[in-house]
Amino acid sequence: MAHSGKPETNGAQTRLPIPGFDPPKKPKRNMYALACSFLASMTSILLGYDIGVMSGAIIYIQEEFGITSVQKEVVMGILNVYSLLGSAAAGRTSDWIGRRYTIVLAGAIFFVGALLMGFATNYAFLMVGRFVAGIGVGYALMIAPVYTAEVAPASSRGFLSSFPEVFINFGTQLGYVSNFAFSKPPENI
Repeated sequence: MAHSGKPETNGAQTRLPIPGFDPPKKPKRNMYALACSFLASMTSILLGYDIGVMSGAIIYIQEEFGITSVQKEVVMGILNVYSLLGSAAAGRTSDWIGRRYTIVLAGAIFFVGALLMGFATNYAFLMVGRFVAGIGVGYALMIAPVYTAEVAPASSRGFLSSFPEVFINFGTQLGYVSNFAFSKPPENI
């Protein structure tokens, strides 16, 4: 709060401002930073959704491909290993093409991985899709918080930097909801 050095009058009393002790005036919310952080953090939904939806889809995948319990465990857990590779590459890529374009690239890579998983005809094809999707998830998980921290003003950086974690949980919830919605498919298809 910038004081002009003039005394403030509050009724009958006059009070001189003390800059070191007066609380700073709260800054206005930066709606641009809020919107950018919100949209960038939406990429974190990818990880949560994948984890949530695979918990229900693995039942049908195991029946369809006849995979063993070990293969089932590998399919479920390998995304985290693959995302390490995407995270390792994301920093260099974002320095090269920028944070925004890296977020777009992450979404595109995940989309291709989701298509590959959706059209998989066997276990190996499914693992290729998981690999590609894992790379996209790694990119997204690395870049969204960096971009948010760069865009956010200091007064709301902590609040806005929590968005990616919130969106991971929201994505997991969406995955579980979609599992529930598709749990009773019609029998005459």
